Amino acid sequence: MTRLLWLCLALAALLCGCEKAKQDMYDQARYKAYASSPLWADGTSARTAPAHTVVAAVGDSAGSSSGRQSAALDTAQPALTPALLRQGQQRYDIFCAPCHSVVGDGDGYVVRRGFPRPQSLHSDRLRQLDDASLYRIISDGYGVMLPFASRLNPQERWATVAYIRALQLSQHASVAQLPPALRQTVEAAR
Repeated sequence: MTRLLWLCLALAALLCGCEKAKQDMYDQARYKAYASSPLWADGTSARTAPAHTVVAAVGDSAGSSSGRQSAALDTAQPALTPALLRQGQQRYDIFCAPCHSVVGDGDGYVVRRGFPRPQSLHSDRLRQLDDASLYRIISDGYGVMLPFASRLNPQERWATVAYIRALQLSQHASVAQLPPALRQTVEAAR
């Protein structure tokens, strides 16, 4: 009996907001875009966005649904420095490692919990991409990967590209690519 009473009370609570004659949102006064309005000193109904408004779409690619309208890169690729690699590692660990893992093999902790597995950064296809293509993938996203252009500024995206290249080299470097001191150590160990 109490179960029926609770069900009736829940149903009554749900139906309280369903009064058919109360359609204020549909019948409210409004202005068409760019129509004149006596409410404002300038006489127009269009208003500028309030301060601290978060813009949903901005820049060259705002007019396209894919976000890939612009062919130009935001900035030139910076010179490779230890500071750039450190910044790239920090951003990679925050934004990329949850899916791609800290070593870039595509076995991050969200993947182990059911999220679709991304391609390994060590695959031939991704190692053969040029840096600008990696930059665009980070900016625009790919497949289920989110676009990170709103989360990483251009400098941080280039730093992330540099760190991805360092990760790829860590697994696929030849002895000839090593600095002379390390090359001698490896050759002596053979």
